[in-house]
Amino acid sequence: MKTKWKVVIGVGLIAALGGGVAATVRYRQRGQVTVQTTTAVKGTLVSQVTASGEIKPKTYTNLAANAQGRIVELMVAEGQYVKKGQVVAKIENVQATADLEAQRASLASAEADAASTEAGLKVQQDNMEIQQATIARTRTQMELSRVNFQRVADLWEAQVIAKQEYDQKRAEWEQQQAAVREAELRLKQMTSQLDQTRAQITSSQRRVAQVRAQMNRVADVLAKYDVISPLDGIVTNLPVRIGETVVPGVQNSAASAVMTIADMSLITAEVKVDETDIVNLKLGQATEVTIDAVPDQKFPGHVIEIGNTAILRSTGAVASNNSSSNEAKDFKVIVALDNPPATVRPGLSCTAKITVATRDNVVKVPIQALTVRQKGDLEDAAKEAAKGGKPVEKDNRGPIDLAQQEERRKELVGVFVITNGVADFREVETGITGATDIEITKGLEPGQEIMVGPYQTIRSLRPASKVTIDNRTGVELEQKG
Repeated sequence: MKTKWKVVIGVGLIAALGGGVAATVRYRQRGQVTVQTTTAVKGTLVSQVTASGEIKPKTYTNLAANAQGRIVELMVAEGQYVKKGQVVAKIENVQATADLEAQRASLASAEADAASTEAGLKVQQDNMEIQQATIARTRTQMELSRVNFQRVADLWEAQVIAKQEYDQKRAEWEQQQAAVREAELRLKQMTSQLDQTRAQITSSQRRVAQVRAQMNRVADVLAKYDVISPLDGIVTNLPVRIGETVVPGVQNSAASAVMTIADMSLITAEVKVDETDIVNLKLGQATEVTIDAVPDQKFPGHVIEIGNTAILRSTGAVASNNSSSNEAKDFKVIVALDNPPATVRPGLSCTAKITVATRDNVVKVPIQALTVRQKGDLEDAAKEAAKGGKPVEKDNRGPIDLAQQEERRKELVGVFVITNGVADFREVETGITGATDIEITKGLEPGQEIMVGPYQTIRSLRPASKVTIDNRTGVELEQKG
């Protein structure tokens, strides 16, 4: 036989042998699915909640105008430090100042009238003391006149003296009695005048109190023309200029806003947390904050406030009883930065990663390895595997009990464990969730090989299916191709 034919026959035999091997491999792999796998491992798992928001000082105030007028003086500039009680701006106050001066004059007049009335009261009290002394003197004189008259009367009865002397002593006694009555009536009159003066003093004092109250009111109105800082802080916003007119009105109104003062001693990140994550948050939880304006830096912090009222995500308004229950909601959470940079400014965008749980030495698997199957489907798959892959016959014994149907529809969470090329569904119990992994608290041991992809295969794969493992990356497949 010629060499050429020997070569042709050899190549044919090799091709036939290769085809047979390929056919045998394809036959053995019939019904198999190619999957990617990994191994369940033990390690540390950190569960975090991520939320975005903006940098804000914990304490700040938007100063608004309390009176209408032109700005005549600004004592501060934006970025300047101010103290509590410091006057930071003045509004034109000519009329209010004049009103205060008029009230001060009225108060001085009322106080002078009250002082004059009190002085008159002192004079009347002195006069009453004099009158009381006069009454005492006239009563003494009246008693003396009575004694003299009685003596003369005795002599007149004895016919010792003339009747003229008797009549004279009697007239003197009656005159002294009239003088006593006159003095007593004058004392009563002075007492009435004293009571009247005391009533006038009370009225004067009330008048003084009334004028002083009016003056305090006018002084308070005048004080509102001075814009005063209610706290120690830095002027972070100064939208007005000297000569501009401001009016009292709604907070944050363009015509009423004067400036914003913030206490920069405590800088916070105010973020909005989704309603599904808010239940996991607690005060004091450690937080990692990143600021868009300060790239490649992370700032530690901790949660200091958790909102109790839901905020509608679409409008930012507080959710009410009339809000749609299907609309997404957030909750406000405030995180205090432990060591904020000196360059930080209110209003900067930021992202906070709040650590809600940390577990050490736990079994963890990639999140995409989890899948859900109904209990009835698992039971049917187990029966098929026991029969060598033959479909399970339908139950023709009558209707299935409703409780049994409900039990078959029960959804079980689990992973596919690969054993000898077969993917078995393993029900598991989960714990906390990390960025890419999830904790397995029951149903899986470390070191077991589990299926992690492809995603569509995990969703549709039947339990006890034969699989082929191919853990090459996309780059490796491209290089091979």
